[in-house]
Amino acid sequence: MLKTRVITALVLLAVLLPILFLLPPIYIGIFFLLALLAATWEWSRLLTPHSPRSAWLYTLFCLVIILFLLGMKNPSWQFALLLLAVIFWFFIAPFILAKGMNLSLQRLRPFYVVLGLILLPATWFALVFLRELGLMFLLSTIAFVWVADIGAYFVGKAFGKRKLAIQISPGKSVEGAIGGLLLCYGYAFLCVFYLPFESSLFGAWAIRFGWAPMFLMVTVLTAFSIFGDLFESQLKRLAGVKDSSHLLPGHGGVLDRVDALIPTMPIAALLAGFV
Repeated sequence: MLKTRVITALVLLAVLLPILFLLPPIYIGIFFLLALLAATWEWSRLLTPHSPRSAWLYTLFCLVIILFLLGMKNPSWQFALLLLAVIFWFFIAPFILAKGMNLSLQRLRPFYVVLGLILLPATWFALVFLRELGLMFLLSTIAFVWVADIGAYFVGKAFGKRKLAIQISPGKSVEGAIGGLLLCYGYAFLCVFYLPFESSLFGAWAIRFGWAPMFLMVTVLTAFSIFGDLFESQLKRLAGVKDSSHLLPGHGGVLDRVDALIPTMPIAALLAGFV
């Protein structure tokens, strides 16, 4: 399994790195679009596992939404989509997660259908917006989510005792979440000191608003990266599956790899808009 995971990761890097560093920005937008459409397909498969045609139609509809908003050439529409996604993560997602497994996917299926057509396109627009602010701006924000995940994993393995959400994801612990947060504090601190201020969200916030608001922002982003992971885990458990798909050998599905990005990228994009 480990060998398969490594090979898959190397293949993805071999595709992604030239796109990031050698090609015009439009190509990374296309790459993100393909990844988000794959995640959309998986999202639909979780909701309607016995209807492959529905999954393809759902994915096509998501693409139509993205192309429509691009065609409108009106940033306020894209901002409204980002805002809808952020409102969901702040005011609705915590209540859904608090329910644990005391939910009925059959009853909530229409809600999840609409929700996917908001959250997934919003994530794509957020990634594209962050790339427009600069390659390092995008990479430092995405790397932040990876740092949170790595910190939570290793600290949780070493010291985790109290379960964070035992019904949804038994492997996650309170200690792991705190470890991820502390590592993110250190990462943001290094970004401020070693990168030009305007090239990262953390430096921009530190120079514009000060250290305390910057660390508060880091706390919020870390919390919602955990929310995204838990939310997808909850959806998979409600659907009765372990992985969102098998598109990425050794890793599961695309949705399994981008779940923490789905809340954090729209939030980061809106926070970047303040500076």
